Amino acid sequence: MKVLLINGSPHRNGNTHTALDEIARQLSTHDIETEIHWIGAQPVRGCIACGKCRQNGNGRCIFDDDICNTTIEKINGADALIVASPVYYGTPTGPILALIHRCFFAGARVGGKPAAAVTVCRRGGATAAFQTLQMPFQMMNMPIVTSQYWNIAYGREPGQAAQDTEGMQTMRTLADNMAWMLKSIRQGNITPPEREPWQPMHFIR
Repeated sequence: MKVLLINGSPHRNGNTHTALDEIARQLSTHDIETEIHWIGAQPVRGCIACGKCRQNGNGRCIFDDDICNTTIEKINGADALIVASPVYYGTPTGPILALIHRCFFAGARVGGKPAAAVTVCRRGGATAAFQTLQMPFQMMNMPIVTSQYWNIAYGREPGQAAQDTEGMQTMRTLADNMAWMLKSIRQGNITPPEREPWQPMHFIR
C-alpha cells in the first residue's frame, strides 16, 4: 500500500514538509510506503475548462508544460492521498488549488481512495484553508481520514512546526488512522458501492 503526500508549498523543506515528514515516518511504522511529492516553485496553470481532457478520454490534461500530468500519474499509482499547503491569506496556495482542480477534472483515479488535507500557518487562517483543501475530496467520493483535531501545524521559520507538539501528534494520529482505514479496506476486500449515473441539475432553465 502506498500513500502519496503532495507538498503544495513553494519551499521544499519548509514547515509543510515537516508536517508531511512526520506523517510519512508514522506510516512507515505500519509498513505503508510513502512518497512526498513536492510541486515545486514553477508556475502551475489553472484549469481553463476547455474540456479537451474529457474529449481525449486519456485521463491527462491537454497542457503538458507543468507538473499536472506527472502528478496525475503519481495519484493513479497510490492507494491514498494527502494534500498539504501553507496558508496564504487564509487560503491554500494558488498552485496547489490549480493542480488539484486539473488533476481531478482530467480524470485522476481517486474515487474510493482515502484522503486527507493538512495546512500549516504562522498564526491564523488554517481552518479555512483546511476546509478548502478537503472540499474536492467529498465531490470525488473519497473517504476522508480524520485525526484528533484538524490537521494543522504552526510555525513560521523552516522546521519550527516540529516544535508544535500537539500539531505533530495530530499528524501521527492522522497517519495511524490512514493506516487503519487502508488496511481495513484491503482486508475487507469489499467491492465499492455502485454509483448511480450522475444527474446534474441547474437551477436556471
